[in-house]
Amino acid sequence: MPETTAKPESAAGKPETSGSQTLSRGLTALSLLADHGSQSIQSLAALLGVHRSVAYRLVRTLEEHRLVVRDSGGMLSLGPQLVILARDVEHDLQSASLTHLQQLADELGATAFLTVRDGDDAVTLVTAVPRGVNASVAQHPGHRHPIALGAPGIALQAMLSEAAWRELGHDEPMHPAVADVHAQGFAVSANEVIQGITSVGAPIRARGTTDASVAVVTVGEPDAQALGAAVLRAARAIEADLR
Repeated sequence: MPETTAKPESAAGKPETSGSQTLSRGLTALSLLADHGSQSIQSLAALLGVHRSVAYRLVRTLEEHRLVVRDSGGMLSLGPQLVILARDVEHDLQSASLTHLQQLADELGATAFLTVRDGDDAVTLVTAVPRGVNASVAQHPGHRHPIALGAPGIALQAMLSEAAWRELGHDEPMHPAVADVHAQGFAVSANEVIQGITSVGAPIRARGTTDASVAVVTVGEPDAQALGAAVLRAARAIEADLR
C-alpha cells in the first residue's frame, strides 16, 4: 500500500498546507505573544510546538518587519509596526469608545475594554486603565478568548441568532447568561476565563456587520448590578456616538 504522510498542524491543531505553513506559524507567533506576553525564543518555540531553530527563523523575519522586537535580555514582544497596521482597524468604533471607556474605568476603578467578535473569539480592541488606582487587572489589546466564556463573549453571543451560533460549530446551547443580556442588557461572569476574575459586559448594537461589546474586569466579589448598570450606560453612549 502507498505510504501516506500526515499534513503538519499549527499550534491551534489545524492542518496546514505546505505553502501556508510558515505564514501560519508567523501569525500564530504574533497571537501567542499577544496572549502570553513577552517570551524567550525557547518558550515561544514550545508554545508553537516547533524546534528552537524554526522559531528563531520566524522571529528573525518578524523582527525585520518590526512586528516583533527583542530587548537586551533576549525577550520577545510585539513590535511597533503592528500599531501602524492596526490604526485604521475599526477606526470609528475605537474613536467612539475611547472617552467612554476611560470614564468607565475611572468611575469603577477597574480596567474597561472594548471587544469585537472574530469568528468564534472575542478579541480586545482597545483598553482603558483607571487613573489614580495603584493596581488593576490587565487586559491587553489583541487578547482573545472564546465567546463561549466570559461576560464580553456572552454579550457577543447575545447578538447572534441560534442559526449563526450553530454555524460557528456549536452543538451545545448558548451560555445561560445570554438570557440575562436579553433581560437586563448585560452579563456577569466569574472565574470562567481567569480564576478569581469577575467580568461584566454589554453588547454594542449599532455596528452594522461587526459585533462588539464593552466590559470591565475586576477581582473579588464586586457589586455586579452596579457594575452592570455602568457598563450598560457606556455601551449606550458609544452606540449614540456611532449613529
